[in-house]
Amino acid sequence: MAPRAIWKGHLKIADLACAVALHAAASTSERVSFHTINRRTGNQVRREYVDEETDQPVDRDDQVKGYEAEKGRFVILTPEDLARAAPESDKILHVEAFLACSDIDTTYFDKPYYLAPAEGEANEAFALIREATRARNTAAVARATLFRRVRTVLIRAQGPGLVANTLNFDYEVRSASSVFRSLPDLEIEGEMLDLARHIISTKSGSFDPADFDDRYDAALAELVAAKAAGRKITPAERPAEPKIVNLLDALRASAGEKPGDRRTNGRPSGRGGAGKKRRGSTPPRRKAG
Repeated sequence: MAPRAIWKGHLKIADLACAVALHAAASTSERVSFHTINRRTGNQVRREYVDEETDQPVDRDDQVKGYEAEKGRFVILTPEDLARAAPESDKILHVEAFLACSDIDTTYFDKPYYLAPAEGEANEAFALIREATRARNTAAVARATLFRRVRTVLIRAQGPGLVANTLNFDYEVRSASSVFRSLPDLEIEGEMLDLARHIISTKSGSFDPADFDDRYDAALAELVAAKAAGRKITPAERPAEPKIVNLLDALRASAGEKPGDRRTNGRPSGRGGAGKKRRGSTPPRRKAG
């Protein structure tokens, strides 16, 4: 049975419309989760909201949203107020533009979803949209009201379907210059750059998510199983602190060189090799001006 869609509507490009269903592409439901327990009784505890001034519990019906307009003064918003502010949904993903996949800034990616035809009659139109975007290596930028907010969605071909990423708004993404502006402008050249290129080429591969496991979650699962079975808990070994070494020596060691090895054309030439020492064996220098 296909997973249940979390949203159904239409993908619309000019006069072409296709009924689609949106499915969550990522979930944390398989992670190890915990409840809060009273250590003394072993009973589960529940969360309770308490009035900050009176210390009295507040019933759910009396809990409303509030915006702090100034210190200690709140603007109260009722569920009816919030419902009036929510945009009306026409259940349409309106495609506004197409852009090259190479131009996509993944910093703006929020959450991933899968798009599939919502009904059999939509299969042909869906396939047409999918193959047209795949042939041009483009992504569609669409807008839609999703989950009570107008969202920008990036839609790309993936296998037999489409993958849709909601995008963060511009005001939600911090400027990279605030972090990068203080970085020194260094010029890297010669042997150091050759070594780095060689290391990258030897470790080149393809992305397979199955190769990357959630070690923390696995450790939690083992911890729970051990405690449930009454087994002795063995503390995990802590990795040794990395030894700070000369950058060039670290690159040579990473490339598999031994002390005294020479290099030719950016590759280890073996002990006793006649490769001429490259310019740039000294630490990187700042660019002038």
